[in-house]
Amino acid sequence: MGMTDNLLSTSQWLITAVLFAVILLKAVRSVDWSALRKDNALQHSFFGAAVILGFVWQLRAGISPGLAIHIFGITVITLMLGWALAVLAGLLALVITVITGREPLLMFAANGLITVMVPALVSHGIMLWERRRNFRNFFAYIFFCGFFGAGLSVAAAGMVMCLMLWSSGTYSFDELVHEYLRYLPLFMIPEGFINGTFVTGLMVFHPDRLSTLDQSRYR
Repeated sequence: MGMTDNLLSTSQWLITAVLFAVILLKAVRSVDWSALRKDNALQHSFFGAAVILGFVWQLRAGISPGLAIHIFGITVITLMLGWALAVLAGLLALVITVITGREPLLMFAANGLITVMVPALVSHGIMLWERRRNFRNFFAYIFFCGFFGAGLSVAAAGMVMCLMLWSSGTYSFDELVHEYLRYLPLFMIPEGFINGTFVTGLMVFHPDRLSTLDQSRYR
């Protein structure tokens, strides 16, 4: 989302850093590192996702500080790798944006929380919901986990970002509505379409790359 320096108070920065560290630790502990070392295809997906996202996130639009708009792409990565590896791949992509000067190092935790962790966890939650519902048609996976999940994940990330900016006093609620929130539904549509399209393509041509897909459930 493009959080820049001096947008958060010291207390907010510390709280964000703690949340970031807790989720990162959970992600690191959740990864099956032995399986990752042995699976070349998974390694290619992991590092390829990090590099692609790192370059996609160079493209963004926005006028006011902290309110940049760009494609996230975290949902399809979460469905491919699982939430833990998706978080790590997204953070590697964020490192690329820091190296290229698109994001400040000081706000790495805040940007990682908003751009990577919140979308990954929301996408993971929707995938678990779809799995518990035990839909028998594979279109349910494509629609709920791909299209709907991506749109909801970017909405959640946008709401978290606006809450942080509003609570810090950087923007008033009216300013956030005028400059960002009223456009949020428009951001959800392309995010859902792009992620859903990639999920559909993978499901048709390379279903083995979707680690969260249980093909035996669908007719």
